[in-house]
Amino acid sequence: MSDRSRAENRLGQKLVAPAVILMLLVTAWPMLQALYLSLFRYRLTAPDDRELIGIDNYVTVLTDSLFWQDMWNTVLIMVLTVAVELVIGFAFAMVMHRVIFARGAIRTSILIPYGIITVVSAFAWQFAFSLNNGFVNGWLPFVDENFNWFGGHWSAMFAIMVSEIWKTTPFMALLLLAGLAQVSEDMLEAAKVDGATWWQRLWKVILPNMRAAIMVAVLFRALDAYRIFDNIFVMTRGAQETESVSFLTYRQVIEQVQLGLGSALSVILFLSVLVLAWLIIKLFRVDLAQARGEG
Repeated sequence: MSDRSRAENRLGQKLVAPAVILMLLVTAWPMLQALYLSLFRYRLTAPDDRELIGIDNYVTVLTDSLFWQDMWNTVLIMVLTVAVELVIGFAFAMVMHRVIFARGAIRTSILIPYGIITVVSAFAWQFAFSLNNGFVNGWLPFVDENFNWFGGHWSAMFAIMVSEIWKTTPFMALLLLAGLAQVSEDMLEAAKVDGATWWQRLWKVILPNMRAAIMVAVLFRALDAYRIFDNIFVMTRGAQETESVSFLTYRQVIEQVQLGLGSALSVILFLSVLVLAWLIIKLFRVDLAQARGEG
């Protein structure tokens, strides 16, 4: 590393240290408490009947088919929504980056869905897909007007994913717009002079220079989508096998007051989020020094 890189790293560590310390103070105790409770058979309705059982709660979770069904739902929602948002968000980012007239109005209109509270957005899409009052069936000519979107697993999952994509695509577009601003116009102009087509400029110039921004966008959205809860809670409440791991944890802790089992689920969810973040970072293999222009 260069002296400049070392100095920037030290400065960065000093700048983030207060936020990191504050976050640890706020989150460390709940995390340790969850880890502690996960080692007990503990039901809130019988607080005196608490028994130390070690890792039995983890064994129960990991050997239960319901957990793996919910894990499949969670991963499927995450992969499909993030993939669709990446494509649509990039298109929106290109429009916001290239538009000349009414740039502020266009950017504001694209970002409006992200400003809506998730619960409100979920209720709106639940109404849109409703059998009796919704407008989706009337707008889609290939769908029967009496089709019940929440009457089957895949159709309900589709409705949930549509609501998630509509709500969070503007966030993806905003992050990708920041990446587009870092692409050198001189490089694009040079590629154009050399006879590169628009697709060649996209694949050979734009996307490689946006790799760091794409990684950040995918990382943030994947971690957020992996913890999906609000849309499922409002639209289906887990019916038609649409539960996510977060919703399963909610049911164990809040509805069934199984603090030990629910804490084990929350620990597993936390660890899986860390693994997911590590995999995404390793997948993109972004050279941050090169992204800063030092490579």
